[in-house]
Amino acid sequence: MKQQRRNIFLLIFIISIFGLAFVQYQYLRIGLNLAKVQFGQKVEKAKTDILADLSTENQLTYLLSSAFKKDTTFFKMSPDSIVDASRYFLNDFLKEKLQSNGVDATYSYTLYSKDSTLVLKAPTSLPDKTNRTNYPIYLEGYLTKEANQGLILELEFQNLNNYYLKQLSGLTLPSILFLLGILSTVVWVLRTYYWQRKVITTTDTFINNLTHELKTPTFSIKLASKMLEEHVEAKGTPFLAIIKQQSHRLANHIDNVLELASLERKRAILRLSIFNFKPNLEAVCQEFEQLASVENVKFKYTIEGDSFLINGEAFHLENVINNVLDNAKKYAESPRIELTAKKVNNTLQIAIKDNGRGIAREEKQKVFQKYFRTTNGDLHGAKGYGLGLYYVATIVKKHKGKIKMESELGKGTKIVITLPLQ
Repeated sequence: MKQQRRNIFLLIFIISIFGLAFVQYQYLRIGLNLAKVQFGQKVEKAKTDILADLSTENQLTYLLSSAFKKDTTFFKMSPDSIVDASRYFLNDFLKEKLQSNGVDATYSYTLYSKDSTLVLKAPTSLPDKTNRTNYPIYLEGYLTKEANQGLILELEFQNLNNYYLKQLSGLTLPSILFLLGILSTVVWVLRTYYWQRKVITTTDTFINNLTHELKTPTFSIKLASKMLEEHVEAKGTPFLAIIKQQSHRLANHIDNVLELASLERKRAILRLSIFNFKPNLEAVCQEFEQLASVENVKFKYTIEGDSFLINGEAFHLENVINNVLDNAKKYAESPRIELTAKKVNNTLQIAIKDNGRGIAREEKQKVFQKYFRTTNGDLHGAKGYGLGLYYVATIVKKHKGKIKMESELGKGTKIVITLPLQ
């Protein structure tokens, strides 16, 4: 199911990327068409200005007329020199008219008569004979009268598509860069995701193998303690009871790790049912009280109320209380722990207070995160893997409850668990 859903999301992503690329391509086409229309309008305006100036008698048209006629009366130079001069003067004139109308594309020109007997070419020609766009200007007025026939001034532009793209670079380049940025980011996220999935899978496999390996010695300890019941002396009975309790707790912790992994993968669903949690809470407190007497831990508890009807699972809720109590005795030289349980506004409120070293303000929000350990996590030999409080927070959340921590460095910690009552 997950694989199928992942494939669906991957397909949606691929379709979205191609769709975005297609939309960008369409916008680019529209932009090119608009640029083409605007360029044509600018050239038409420039043609109007050119035609107006070349229709009257002026210094340039007189020079062009002399070049056509090869008339050297006014100009003291050879006919070829007059032709060359007219080519350059006409080129400068056209360049000025085009640029004044916003046309700065590379161009060339040819001025010729209809019978092709008179031809005047630009000083520089376009390198490529293909991919050209021509704009003819049919001259009239002074020059046509002097030539006694129709004259055509043809403007030539090359690779206008490249010119249009260059004009649109302010839109095209950012679009391409943003698209590449999105692709790079998503590819990185996907690579990170699959890498993390691989690490999680490897970690889960390791945890499963380790916990299953621990089950064998735990079972052996429980079996040996049961066999010792018939032979142990009276003064050793309390210690044997502690061995049995702790081996039972160890077995529960192993199951907790397996259950937590299943809960994270959403493969297991809590088997909720309505039950009275008070006897279970009292049993947990009594077991911890017996353990505390052996470990020089001062522990007292107060449970107010006749019953605590909860829609939940006793096994996990017992483990929650055990985890918090076990955590409370780790971080003090002479631990003093107090548990109070009472009804508050149709909820069960369980508060566990200790006299430990406390937790810094910046670490309070992190203590319920997976694998998090406080800065001095190894103080007084307190070892761990940062799973206890994460498990507690996960189970409380699954029971639609809340967990809150009050702590101050040097003044201990108080954890308040609130569970809804039926």
